[in-house]
Amino acid sequence: MTKIRTCRGAAKRFKITGTGKIMAYGANHGHKLGKKSMRKKKLMLKKRVLQGADARNMKRLVPYLKG
Repeated sequence: MTKIRTCRGAAKRFKITGTGKIMAYGANHGHKLGKKSMRKKKLMLKKRVLQGADARNMKRLVPYLKG
């Protein structure tokens, strides 16, 4: 059986915590920032834990990623 290939783009964007949870940055922080409040922009810069189906899909893309 061959090894599963790691999606390199996903490996650069996501990190795994010590307990196995996947952390990702918030979306919508690329452009059109003038109408967004400073509080909203700061929250989008923080990493957050992926939940449910998102976490399952990312674990398939990065099967060998370490924390």
